[in-house]
Amino acid sequence: MSTARLTLVHAKYSLIETTRIPIALIGTVVFPTLSLLFFVVPQQAVAGNAQYATQAVISMSVFSVMVGSLFSFGLGIAENREKAWEPYLRTLPAPGISRLLAHILSTGFLALVGLVPLLAVGALLTAASAPPDRIALGLLSIAVGSLPFMLAGICIGYALPMKAAIAVVQIVFFALGFAGGLFLPPTMFPAWLNSVSEFLPSRQARDFVIWVVQGGELAPLTVFGILGWIVVLLTLALVLFRRDEGRRYR
Repeated sequence: MSTARLTLVHAKYSLIETTRIPIALIGTVVFPTLSLLFFVVPQQAVAGNAQYATQAVISMSVFSVMVGSLFSFGLGIAENREKAWEPYLRTLPAPGISRLLAHILSTGFLALVGLVPLLAVGALLTAASAPPDRIALGLLSIAVGSLPFMLAGICIGYALPMKAAIAVVQIVFFALGFAGGLFLPPTMFPAWLNSVSEFLPSRQARDFVIWVVQGGELAPLTVFGILGWIVVLLTLALVLFRRDEGRRYR
């Protein structure tokens, strides 16, 4: 069986396993939509302004993907490492890349599902709007911006046991969400926080998607920052993976 076929099969059963526990989808699907519904829609100064409302929907979309990526990779990998099934899977002749790609596909699909109610609320209850081609490009840019979060989740999953990973993921996503301008627009930040925020992957993903959807200027730091986070976190993830493999399978 080819790697592509193995990837699709593994992704299929990963989705089946996740959907058997519907409550596991609430954090990804419901929480960002409720945040938009409770904190953005009632504020007519934001919800009634097309530019502000669109940026708010984009911020919550990035937040939704970030939470899904951190929890799925961080907690998923940490949990699997504590199960007897994981060592068995590593003994099979299937390439490890197929399992990683399958995890990315299944996580990406669930993240896309989570964006549906969020975009629906934004379209129906706020003045947010964008041309269809910009929306499509925005979804692609969200996928690109989510890579640092996926890699961060992998690092957490291979570095920490399950109980510690839960606490770290919660701290990381809350800190990145607030300091990255996903809860409040960066224009409301003091100067020092705005300067720090520009170096965070959440702020860079937000600014990148807003630029793709609404146009305007894009700071070089945003592009190079996303690429830099990808390189650094990918390197760290490989180191932690090999360390885990060396400890448990030598």
